Amino acid sequence: MSTPPGTSLPPTARATADAIAAAAERLSTAAATSTPCTPVRDLIGTDDAAAAYAVQERIVADRIAAGASVVGRKIGLTSPAVQQQLGVDQPDFGVLFDDMHCQEAGPIPLSRLLQPKVEAEIAFVLDHDLVDGPLDDAQIRAAVDYAVAALEIVDSRIAVWDITFGDTVADNGSSGLFVLGADRRTLDSFDPVAAQMQMFVDDTEVSTGTGAACLGDPLRALAWLARTAREFGQPLLAGQVILSGALGPMAVIDTPGTVRADITGLGSVTATFTQE
Repeated sequence: MSTPPGTSLPPTARATADAIAAAAERLSTAAATSTPCTPVRDLIGTDDAAAAYAVQERIVADRIAAGASVVGRKIGLTSPAVQQQLGVDQPDFGVLFDDMHCQEAGPIPLSRLLQPKVEAEIAFVLDHDLVDGPLDDAQIRAAVDYAVAALEIVDSRIAVWDITFGDTVADNGSSGLFVLGADRRTLDSFDPVAAQMQMFVDDTEVSTGTGAACLGDPLRALAWLARTAREFGQPLLAGQVILSGALGPMAVIDTPGTVRADITGLGSVTATFTQE
């Protein structure tokens, strides 16, 4: 995300500047009016990653200008099955803002969301910047302050989740909200790849998975993001929260209820959805 709004597009972007602006406007209007929109691939294509990230960047810049603060990043498309479904061979990322962080103890009104789905993840909170150096496995591990169980509430501004790679990247990685658990574990006492996950909605199991389902290892996903974010000119920084990707299938949330994810070694994390 190295191209500020109003400047020239990355040389690899095939979409025009006007198309980038129109796509950002469509998605921003959908968010502001709580009305899902048509996909933006008619403007930027399905696989023009540079154009899609340029749209995301414009939306992020507008949010920051309106007072939001960046608190981290989220990694998406870490599942090989989802990558195959969308015809891509790499993950994507989005930006986490301060107003996306919800506390376990507080209810989440469904009115805040358009068409939410929930997935269980391992979140990493960074103790060091990932700006310089080789960004190899040793550096990535050393940069992690602690891991924590997380629920990501993904959402799409695009009607009925009719998305391609370009659509979801432009829409800030289909980001919505996130909740972090209370138990914090250093990597000396917790092995992300070995984690087992169960997710429940009102005590009914809706998803299971493992750490290995996230790009083979959640730390591998973090390493991918660290390198990619640096290439985009926005490296990961100390204190940021990184949602490393789903450990299992997501679950639709369209009625009030309580979602709980149990992750071995990290305890549980809970989100309660209400109508008000």
